[in-house]
Formats: sequence, C-alpha cells, structure tokens
Amino acid sequence: MYKTTVGMLKDVLASVKNDTLSDPFKDLEKTGRIILKGGLVIDPKNGIEEVQDIAILNDEIVEVGNDIYAEKGDMVINCEGLLVVPGIVDMHLHLGDLFEVSTDPIYGAVANGVTMGLSPGAGNTFMAPALLGAEVDRGLPVNIGLYQGAASVLSTMLSVDELIKLYKGELDVETASSRMTRNAITNTTAPLVVGIKDHMGHFIMSDENIEKIFEITSKAKLLYMTHTQDPDHAIRLFELSKGRPLHLGHTTAAGCGTHMEAAEGMKTVLDLCKNENITGEFVTTMLREGGGSREGLILPKKSQQLAYEALEKGIVDVLISDGQNDATMKGFGDTRDNIPAILELAEMGVLNLSSSVATMTSNPARLVAERTGNTWWTEKIGHLGKGALANITVINREVKTAVYTIVNGEVVGFENRAVRRGSGAGGFVSKFGMVKRIGVGDLVMFSYRR
Repeated sequence: MYKTTVGMLKDVLASVKNDTLSDPFKDLEKTGRIILKGGLVIDPKNGIEEVQDIAILNDEIVEVGNDIYAEKGDMVINCEGLLVVPGIVDMHLHLGDLFEVSTDPIYGAVANGVTMGLSPGAGNTFMAPALLGAEVDRGLPVNIGLYQGAASVLSTMLSVDELIKLYKGELDVETASSRMTRNAITNTTAPLVVGIKDHMGHFIMSDENIEKIFEITSKAKLLYMTHTQDPDHAIRLFELSKGRPLHLGHTTAAGCGTHMEAAEGMKTVLDLCKNENITGEFVTTMLREGGGSREGLILPKKSQQLAYEALEKGIVDVLISDGQNDATMKGFGDTRDNIPAILELAEMGVLNLSSSVATMTSNPARLVAERTGNTWWTEKIGHLGKGALANITVINREVKTAVYTIVNGEVVGFENRAVRRGSGAGGFVSKFGMVKRIGVGDLVMFSYRR
C-alpha cells in the first residue's frame, strides 16, 4: 500500500525483542557527556563569539572547541542557528519569597533561561537559609541563594561583632544558642547568605541601625543591597555608607516618577553610581522599547534614555528582573523580559551583543566575587570556560526565548518551559560558593553516618 518503509528505532527506544523487554540504555557504555553542537557561543569573559561545540560531563564544562567528536553514548544537542551563552545569573529575583504558596515562579524563571537567582526577601529571618535550603534538598531546578532582611539581622541579642563572626562562620555555639536562637538548625545554616537588604517600603531604619548593617556587610564581606525607588533614600544610604560598598537594587525604579520627577530621579541615582563604592542594576522590563511586562513600574522614555546612556558608559553594567510574573512577590519586572532585553539592547546599538550578554552572566558574577572576596564566583559562574559549572542558556534569537536551560549539567528547561525531571538539578549558593544539598530537607527522613 505504501512505498516508503519508516522502519523501527529499537536501538534507541525501549521496546520488545523476541518476547523480551529491550532496554537500549541498560548496556550502553556512556561517556555521560552532553555535547552542544554548532551554536554561536557568546562568552564575554573568555572573549569568544564564534560557532563552537561545548562538551559537558557531570556538572562541569570539560571542552570547548570546533567539531567535538561525539562518542557512543553521548547526548548531542543540535544548536545550529542558536545562541549559546553562560547561564543567566539574575542577582535580584524574588523566588520562594513571602507567601509563595500556590504559584511556581521558580519553574517560570527556569523556563525563561535563568540558571541562578538570588532572592532578596526583605523580611527574611535567620531561618531563611534552612527553609529555602530544605526546598533545594527536596528538588529545585535552579541554583538559588538569598539576601537576609536588614531588620531581622538586628532583631536578636547578638552584638555587631558577634553578627560579623556569625557570617564568617566563627560564632561559638554557646553565644549562638543563648543570644540568637534556640534552634540548632537555624544556628548552623544562618551564615549561608549572599548579602543583606534593607527595604524602605517594608521598614524605615534608623541611622544607627543602618550604620550597624554597613559595619556587618563590609567586615563580613556581604553585599549590602538597598531598595532603590525613592531617590532621597538612595542619597541617605550613600551618605551613611562613608565609602563602604553599597548596591542600589533595581536602580531604574527611581526613574519611574513615584517619589520624584522621573528623569530627575533617574539622574540622581545614576550620579550616585559614579562613585567608586556604589554599584547599581537595571530592570530588564524597564529597558524594553515596548515597555515589557505591564505588571511593574513603567520607565518613561526620558528616564529610559538616561539608562541607555549609563549602560553605554559602563556606569551600570548589571541587569536583573526583580521578579517573575507568576509570583506573589512580583517585583518591578519579569524574567520573561530578560532574554528579549539582552537582545534588544544589542539590536538598538546600546551595547554590542557580547557586552549585553555580560550584563546577566560575567558581570554579576564579577560583582559578587568582588564584594564577597570569593573567586569561586568568577571561576565557576558566568562563563563557558573549561572547569566552569555547566550552567548554560541556549537562545532562539528570532523569537527571543530560551530553547534550553541547563543547570549543573542537567537540562531543566526546553522550549520556554520547565522540564520536570530537572527538579533536582539546582544547588544552594552563598557568599562561600555552592552546595548541592543543605541537608535540612533530609533530617526528617534519615541522617548520614560519618
């Protein structure tokens, strides 16, 4: 009836042969590699912008080059016509924050190409690393870390010197259990944060308490992030910083006109960013020509132009989303706008493609490394060199979406949606680096015997 024989795929798919279950994977001697073939690799840190292959083994990149030979058992991903960039690092992204009980922003962020998110829960307590860490233990598809809320940092009996020791991992057991908390899990995991954030929309802190936070973050080498919306608050924090490092979260929010005339507010915070100790970040949604997501603040055209000029001059070189629209805590933007904003900035000529990719890859990794004094961030994160963690975002340039999201060597996103089997790929990141498990999520099931 039909002239064409389509054949069978019993060598690559499970089936039945001779009345017996056939498992083509059981006896296959795999190298275990994933090879991304033929994509346009954009690696700003290593100065690469050419068609190359990338080989992944376990959770690391093991080879980058031309025509990597695929051995028997390798998984090959055809990336021809696609952009292959370091995994998107969103250093200001609310995930698992506040009352996140019925939505899935983590999976939404992964679908949009995010491989690492640092969650600035302004209300986070000392318990936050244990609670979020338990979620990592139970299975998350993204590398995740957090900033602790500034008010909660000062809420216990611990002195500033004792808090500095805590975040260095040097606080003794007696002090922790008598002056911080009676919870051993919290005492153990509390130092596992990336930074501290104050939020003038949640609470207004006294000058005395802000001084304490500056002393803690500068001496314990944590990022100090502030909520930047009211330019007067940013000026106040700058004056109190006295040359100590300060990061202006979602800097573009000050240019939206909620607390000062929009362009004036934008110029005010950009002038602050010109100081050596001050860094800033722009919300991807606010940079899009069409305005991006409509759920957050809208950046007027005059303020937007000032932001473009600041990017061109390198005054600000980090982009963030601040939120994910499936979240309860949405923030001012959306992870759906990250990839489109990166590509549109290059299309408009604001930045070249490599510099635009760097804003959410090598640049945030460098910033965290500088503030924490930990080179792990630049050695393992934000680039595609040999030995880097295999966190990779593969982009369809035509439709401006993530085709593949790879976290620690596992495919966790495909065609702008999360892959369920990738739920255990993520790890927990702190200023000290990353662990695949915190252990809190395992305590009720079993304990490890050493």
